[in-house]
Amino acid sequence: QVQLVESGGGSVQTGGSLRLSCVASGDTYSSSCMGWFRQAPGKEREGVARVDGYGVTTYADSVKGRFTISKDNAKNTLYLQMNSLKPEDTAMYYCAARDYCPRARMVVTDFTSWGQGIQVTVSS
Repeated sequence: QVQLVESGGGSVQTGGSLRLSCVASGDTYSSSCMGWFRQAPGKEREGVARVDGYGVTTYADSVKGRFTISKDNAKNTLYLQMNSLKPEDTAMYYCAARDYCPRARMVVTDFTSWGQGIQVTVSS
């Protein structure tokens, strides 16, 4: 199994930026497919962005053009650069991983490893 630890969250005003980091350790062979999910109170966890083993990225429509996902394989670290943040982006953000991405869509149950989550709050 792979262990995932997120960092970089916090509180920011509308229009601001944050960069989330996720460090993977343990069985990093099982982290070729990595992504970010988020969950707001009372709502289901949803996919935000994902990068597969080939470097192909996938984004939720709501964050396209504002968020950028990247991975530093040498450091076993996943990043999410979040720009032009909106109050609707407020949620707990979770790093997730598995050995490969089985489909084009970001599906929660496809992932086998999860971080504990980190809070992102965007105020108006």
